[in-house]
Order: sequence, then structure tokens, then C-alpha cells
Amino acid sequence: MTDQAAAVRPVAVWRIFLSWARPYRVRLAGGVVLSLLSAVSVLALPLITQRLIGEVSAGAWPSGSMLLIGALIVANVLLNAGSWVLLDRTGVILTRDVRQRLASRLVRLSVPVFDRLRPGDLLARTTADAASVDILTTDVLVGLGIYVPVIITVIAFMAYLDFALLGLTLAVVTVAFLAFRLLAPKMRSASMATAEAVGTLTADLERALGALRTIRAFGAERAEEARLHAGADAVRLARTRSSLWGVVSANVTGMTYQLALLTVLTVGGARVATGTIEVGVLVAFLLYVFYLIGPMQSVIAALASYQSATAGVARIAEALEYPAEGRYELPPPQAERSPLSVRFDSVHFRYGDAGPVLRGLTFFAAPGSVTALAGASGAGKSTVFGLIERFYEHEDGRILVGDRDVRDWPVARLRQGIGYVEQDSPVLAGTIRDNLTFAVPGAGDAELAHVLRLARLDEFVADLPDGLDTLVGHRGTTLSGGERQRLAIARALLRRPRLLLLDEATSHLDAVNEAAFRDTVRTIAQTVTVIVVAHRLSTVMDADRIVVLDRGVARAVGTHDELKSTDDLYAELMSSQSRSAARVTPGYADELNEAWNRLGAGS
Repeated sequence: MTDQAAAVRPVAVWRIFLSWARPYRVRLAGGVVLSLLSAVSVLALPLITQRLIGEVSAGAWPSGSMLLIGALIVANVLLNAGSWVLLDRTGVILTRDVRQRLASRLVRLSVPVFDRLRPGDLLARTTADAASVDILTTDVLVGLGIYVPVIITVIAFMAYLDFALLGLTLAVVTVAFLAFRLLAPKMRSASMATAEAVGTLTADLERALGALRTIRAFGAERAEEARLHAGADAVRLARTRSSLWGVVSANVTGMTYQLALLTVLTVGGARVATGTIEVGVLVAFLLYVFYLIGPMQSVIAALASYQSATAGVARIAEALEYPAEGRYELPPPQAERSPLSVRFDSVHFRYGDAGPVLRGLTFFAAPGSVTALAGASGAGKSTVFGLIERFYEHEDGRILVGDRDVRDWPVARLRQGIGYVEQDSPVLAGTIRDNLTFAVPGAGDAELAHVLRLARLDEFVADLPDGLDTLVGHRGTTLSGGERQRLAIARALLRRPRLLLLDEATSHLDAVNEAAFRDTVRTIAQTVTVIVVAHRLSTVMDADRIVVLDRGVARAVGTHDELKSTDDLYAELMSSQSRSAARVTPGYADELNEAWNRLGAGS
């Protein structure tokens, strides 16, 4: 657990929970009131029993007392059922609300914050940790809100019957509370460790399932299996410690309650023998001892549940405080469809505390043109797209989109005008139609057919038995890399963007589909500004302008023909690709065999 979550005090957790429960305070109050009435109906039974014993001792038939006892029992059952229905339903609804709030927060997380988090841990907070809200509602709230008043009432009745026996009972019961107070920090610490272990295991499992094919391909099953087994064992160890402290607490309190009962029996019997109290008083007092033990055990259990629930609530509260983007309503379709220009003017940027990525980057992408960003890996090409989309905020300089500072754009309106194809072309679980329309829900089949044709995916979809309604599997596992890439391209085109950002959008396409897509880009560039990041020479050489990035700056700008003779880095990039294309030559094959033999000799 993070230091921030671990530092949340139990009292603060209770305040957080009450703030979440505020919309349902009437329901919760109704449930508590019904439970109190149920408890009060039971508390009258010992006094009526005392009267019944007196009537029997006097030789009278206690019909009235028996009917009253029966009526109180029935009332107790009905009131108790009503209270549990109210409280249980409220707990379920409140847990749903917290999960919805958390889900809304997570899908709007600031991208820099999300970069440093583990998705599996966020899943654990939304599922396992959110269950602590239900525990607080049905266990803790009932235990503290109902049974504490019941205990006070029982003590008052016991004082009315015999003050001396009450003093002995309270002395013994106080020991139980002192013991629990000593054990409470241990229980809370163990519960927090359990929640953290569950979060880590979920994150590790999500990591393994997300790279299942890679794990299989490299024979890493044993290593991942060992990691997951270690995580499961860490959960077991943490849960065992938590259970151990719970068992110790339950046994210590149970022993003190038995001691209280024996004390009352011994001393009370002596007082009856000496004539200090009547036998009916002792019987009534013993019944109240039983009625005291149940609520006190419930209070102790509620306090124990509270210690365990604090970990989950603290982790949820921490996640709800993560920086997130605002809640943007999707704006109506733009009437303006003219291409957007992009200008970077001495832009500086770094990821967190890492070294600078952009060091005064300056370039201009004219509207209705194709601009390519070239350079070695790590030069900052993909970072440019993240800044245009406002996933990140630049430190210095200016970024203008359509002659307007990117920070002055409403974020929803800015992104509505941009089509973005990410480097890994993520595909969501669902159907092909779902993946195309989740950003444009009202798109019709004619529009879908048009973008599929532009992305050269129309024939592939037409050959599928279910067409657009074909399931693509988790992360598009049923599609090839090229098909996922073309699906991502079609999705971006469906938005009818004014600016199209393509990050290695053709890296998985074969030569035929890449050539066709270059024609598509050239066609749509008449009405859309296109900025493309690519390592393939064939992808960038047709661009109107190529910006060569090196260590966060634009070292050269020009066309392919200009740069190949004027910029050494661009010429080197061309040369390296030419060597890659020469893999089929005999000389290259000899070099490859020699390198392979050296690798074998060193193994």
C-alpha cells in the first residue's frame, strides 16, 4: 500500500465513508431505527420473564405474560427482517456507487499519472477493495449504530435489577475491550498488508495474461508461474496473519465473556442464598448477561471488520484523489472541416523527473499537407503526438493547432478534430463494429463501409461470416498485426478528422497494403492535415515535408530529395534501411551466418 493510503487514520476513513453514504442517510437511518426497535423488543423479555416466574411462584397461570412474550418475539423477527433488508440493499447500492465513481475516475486519469500505476492494482481497488464499503454498511454500521445503544440500555436494566452484580460484570467486560484495543493496530496493519498483496497479485496476473503469447513463445511459463505463485503465497501469508489476529481477538473476548457469566452465577447464587435478591431477579439478570454478550460480541466483530475495511476504503479514497481530466461532454459535430495546421515553437518537455525529451523543438505542419517525423528511436517523435493531444503538458514554448494555442482549446473539441492511430494500434474486446463506432456511436453502415474501404479492410470484413459483428477477442487477439493496424486507421478516419496523427501506422502492413495506404493518405491529405511518424523510408519519402528529429530538436527540415543530400543523419537512416533491404544478398547472408556461429560458440 502506498504511504498516502497507509497514513489514512481510521477516523478519517469513517468520515470518508459517511460522505459516500450521505445520499442514503434516510434509508440507513430507517434501517438503524428498525434494528433498535427490534433490540428493544428483546430487552423487555427478561423483565416479563421475571414477572412470569413471580406469577408461577404465586400459583397463578401466566397467560398474559406468555402472550406478551410471544408478541414480542414475532415483532422482533419482523423488525429485524425489515432492518436487514434496508441496510443490505443500501450497502449493495452504495458499493455500486463507489465502483461507478472509481471507474469514472480511472477512465479519466491523467496520462502521466496512469503511466506510473499498475493497471492490475487499479482493478483490485475497483473489485476487492470496493467490497469494504458493503462491510462498513452491513457489519460496522449495524454493529456500532445499533448494538452500542442496546448495550447502554441493557446496562441500565441490569443496574435496575442489581447494581453489585452489574459492577462485577462491567469489570470483567472492560478487560475484553482493553484486550481488543491492544490488538486493533495489529489487525489494521495485517488487513492493509492483505489488500496490498491482493493488488500486487492482480497486477502480476494482468501483466502475464496481457503478454501470454510472448510468454509462451519464449518458454517463460515457469518464470511467470513462479512470480504468480509467489504473489499468491504472499496473499496467503498476509491473510493468515490477518486471520490470526482476528482469532486471537475473538478468543480473548470470548474467554472474558465466559468469565463474566461464571462470576454472575457464583456471586448471584450466593446473594440468592443469603436472601439479598430473589431467584427471579437472578434469572432476569442472567438473561441480560446473555443479551449483553451478544451485542458486545457484535460490537467487537464490527470493530474488527472496521480495522480490515479501513485498508480498502483508504485505497479507494487514494485512487479517487488521483489527478484526472475534467468530465467533458462530447461536443456536437463540428461545422468547420478545414484542415488544421500545427506549429511547435521552441517546445521543451520531459517525462516527470527524467531527462529532457524535447529541447526547443520547432517545426510547422501546413494545413492540408503530409508532414513526416523521422529520426532514431527516442528522438521524441511519439512525444509530439502526446503533446498535441494534450495527454501531457509542455514545460516551455508554444504549440499552436489551427493558429490557436493548444492550451486554449477545449480538450473535447480539440480531440474531436483529431484522428489518432497509436503505435501499438490497441483494439478493444468486442466486435469490429464496436471498435469502429465507440468514438462515433451514431455511425451508419455506409460510413463504416467507406472507412473500411479507405483502410483496405473491406474485403477482409466481407469474407467474415459475421461481418462487422465478428468478435475480435481480448485486445484483438483474433486479428493479425496488419489487420489491427488497419482497423485502428479506419477508426481514426471515421471521426472525419481535421488532423490525422499516424504513429508507425504502417509498421505491420505488407508492401501491397502499405502502398495502397500511401495513396489513401495522399487522397485524404487534400482535406486533412497528416502528420506521420515512421521508420520505414517508403512511408516518409512521399511526404510534403520531413522533419528530422535528433535528441529533442529538429535538426533538418525538407523533402526527401533535399534531405538525402544535405543531412547526414537522414542519409544514415536511408543507408541503414538499404542495408536491411539487402538481407537477401549473399554477402549479408555470410555475415549473418558468421554472427550466428559466434553466438553459438559463446553459448
